[in-house]
Amino acid sequence: MAGTISKIIHFRDEEEFLDDMAEIMERFSYLASKYGHNPVEGVLLWDYIGVQDEEGVKIFRVGEFPYFEGTLKVDLETLRVMERYFDEMESKWDELRVEDIAYFVEMLNEALGREIVFYEAYDLGLDRNTAYIILNLVSLHYLESVLDGRDRDIFEEAVELLMKYI
Repeated sequence: MAGTISKIIHFRDEEEFLDDMAEIMERFSYLASKYGHNPVEGVLLWDYIGVQDEEGVKIFRVGEFPYFEGTLKVDLETLRVMERYFDEMESKWDELRVEDIAYFVEMLNEALGREIVFYEAYDLGLDRNTAYIILNLVSLHYLESVLDGRDRDIFEEAVELLMKYI
């Protein structure tokens, strides 16, 4: 990933951070659709979990499992085992730590008999109120050099919002 940097960012209010990131991603996605470059290559929060199903890896937050249940292409037995473990994690939400999630994922994969659930935040050193972001500086510089008018305003708004965290 030449031209990229990765950074752990800290924030105080998770909901505000998520709203800001949604705005940033909306603006950069719009620009990427027109110019082919998106400076934000990825964002990982402390509670993001990946699940490998028949279609690939799907990412969701710990508390969102009930919403993703219908989208996972896994057999019913696998789904029920996963549901039990995620219900247990969600019941401890207020005191949940990255170490707890890592432990649950390890136990879940053991119960499933195969490794289809992934959790990277622990290995990256994330905790509550932190996120891991991957920025493509080449794309950022490219967009800065080619934009004008309303697209430049959209770009500058996204960068300004992003700088609030970096």
